[in-house]
Amino acid sequence: MSLPKRSLLVLEDGRSFKGLSFGAEGETFGEMVFNTSMTGYQEILTDPSYAGQIVCMTYPLIGNYGVNEEDVESRRPWVEGFVVREASRIASSWRATETLDSYLKRYKIVGIEHIDTRALVRHIRDKGAMRAGISSAETDADSLLEKVLACPEMKNRELASAVTTGKTYVVEAEGPERFHVVCYDFGVKTNSLRNFARGGCRVTVVPADTTAEEVLAMDPDGIFLSNGPGDPAAMKSTVAEIRKLAENRLPMFGICLGHQVLGQTFGGGTFKLKFGHRGGNQPIKDLASGKVEITSHNHGFAVDPDSLGPEVEITHINLNDGTVAGIRHKSLPVFSVQYHPEAAPGPHDAEHHFARFIKILEDKKMAVGS
Repeated sequence: MSLPKRSLLVLEDGRSFKGLSFGAEGETFGEMVFNTSMTGYQEILTDPSYAGQIVCMTYPLIGNYGVNEEDVESRRPWVEGFVVREASRIASSWRATETLDSYLKRYKIVGIEHIDTRALVRHIRDKGAMRAGISSAETDADSLLEKVLACPEMKNRELASAVTTGKTYVVEAEGPERFHVVCYDFGVKTNSLRNFARGGCRVTVVPADTTAEEVLAMDPDGIFLSNGPGDPAAMKSTVAEIRKLAENRLPMFGICLGHQVLGQTFGGGTFKLKFGHRGGNQPIKDLASGKVEITSHNHGFAVDPDSLGPEVEITHINLNDGTVAGIRHKSLPVFSVQYHPEAAPGPHDAEHHFARFIKILEDKKMAVGS
């Protein structure tokens, strides 16, 4: 077995880390972020919300249970690069079909290991998420830094169009079909679709640029706005289409990027967080019940609470920093949460939001029937 090649990680402020290459060899660039989950790295790798980003895992040993064909959340990995303290070369699980290293090689994802991930994360927490590059070919930090500074920033970057489905497809309901939901695919995760299917919903998944007229022609009972990557402020045309659907009083449920799009739909603004929320341990308070749930997050932007109009109520807040974690419209059947209730990976405390949306569909159906 050949020895791993040396690899270099450089941040846009000039901080650099030397390590060893794993996964694919070569160079990659993106926004440097970190995730605090202890497990679930395959779901993280295949979460389209990470498009444009290099992900550092804070847990020191990653890859010990390998990867399999069941735990993917989309059609392929979307991270630009992967950073770990130590990548396990052994896959100790009966479910594993290959190692993490071979999986990254297969999808040409550049990784680096044996760096001080604690120092890297502390730096990002202090200075903020920033552009970075990983290279197993470039040994000079200054040369790699020039390339890093030439790559695009995340702010004002629209990425939903890069990860969305190329064509409309349908996920059938499990058991008798009760409702028809149209899902705007900004980077939807498979487990969200499973949750709807289990609730008796047939889901029509449409590309991110689908018009309101096209959606209305499908005669849906409700609309789901999925998670996804990029800056929501760069999605003005999408917001305009969602506003048309809201005016038709269609029930809507948004998560993550979908939540931010709904915030803008009702006149709100969004802003970039210093280093974002990424992991499975974020405490969220339901302001109506006082209940606190531990939730899964992956976002770098948030809704500005001061920009929301009087018709929008803040329903949930993040207890770590007080940011908006949920909203609802006071007169329309519309609500959203900033986190990931599909919990892939993460705790299942917030999974009830799917049932909450289906209850809205039930109530509307009963009202129409009466």
